[in-house]
Amino acid sequence: MNMLNRRTFVSTIVGLALVASAPFALADDKKMYIPLISKGFQHQFWQAVKSGADQAAEEFGVDITFEGPDNETMVDRQIDMLSAGLAKKPAAIGFAALDSQAAIPLLKQAKKAGIPIVAFDSGVESDIPVSTATTNNVAAAALAADKMSELIGGKGKVAIVAHDQTSRTGIDRRDGFMNRMKEKHPGIEVVSVQYGAGDQLQSTEISKSILTAYPDLKGMFGTNEGSAIGVVNGARESARKGLIIIGYDSGAAQKKAIMDGLMAGAITQNPVGIGYETVKAAVMSARGEKVELLIDTGFYYYDAKTINDPKIAAVLYD
Repeated sequence: MNMLNRRTFVSTIVGLALVASAPFALADDKKMYIPLISKGFQHQFWQAVKSGADQAAEEFGVDITFEGPDNETMVDRQIDMLSAGLAKKPAAIGFAALDSQAAIPLLKQAKKAGIPIVAFDSGVESDIPVSTATTNNVAAAALAADKMSELIGGKGKVAIVAHDQTSRTGIDRRDGFMNRMKEKHPGIEVVSVQYGAGDQLQSTEISKSILTAYPDLKGMFGTNEGSAIGVVNGARESARKGLIIIGYDSGAAQKKAIMDGLMAGAITQNPVGIGYETVKAAVMSARGEKVELLIDTGFYYYDAKTINDPKIAAVLYD
């Protein structure tokens, strides 16, 4: 599906509140400038977020930039990007934190300068952001745990391959999955949690190591696109049959793995909606308008049976 032409699904399927009035404009006809500092570009997820941000920028008549480090371990590089964006004295900034605490000193500078910060995808350990556009990752990971329990019969050992342990998304997806198992599925033991930086190759090697250490493992959960594909590759290279794999996000490789029966299913977010709502909230904040503190952009679980359901297909991407 073409991710650059998604207004129909944003307004009707997902139920995002699109603004029907004329685009925002400054009194002197100069466009607002809003930099978005992402966690990276290495996954199709971020390209989908960018497409939603571009859509909102066009609709509201503002200029945006969208950049991120080469991979999701480069916290220092992301901080440099945030510092450079702040130095340009923008109207507002969108920020998806790789580390939920590392950027706080710069965010304090932004607040002092009167520059609103809108967090997206991954929040920070601070009340400085005026809004956060994100998935309820705790609830989404809990749903993944429920599906895992159902598929392995409520008993057995499972493992997690996570993208990191510093971002809000990494923490919430890991803990959402583990806590749900403890609370609702006591017959299931999470025997290993490993971190592969969202990198397919690292996650593949980690998955192979886990499978070697636990030959009786029944399932694995990959907490983002790269992690999930790494798990699939690790299971394939280890010739492990019957392992239940649940992923997170979408992308062509993950969708194919589901259709081929290598992955049981995955959680999909609404990346276009995340990008759109981030820019919308940034514009409103820069104009002094009230915005919601938390913008929940929604999620679904999908598998081979539901992947073509219109409401799910609308938020999947290649």
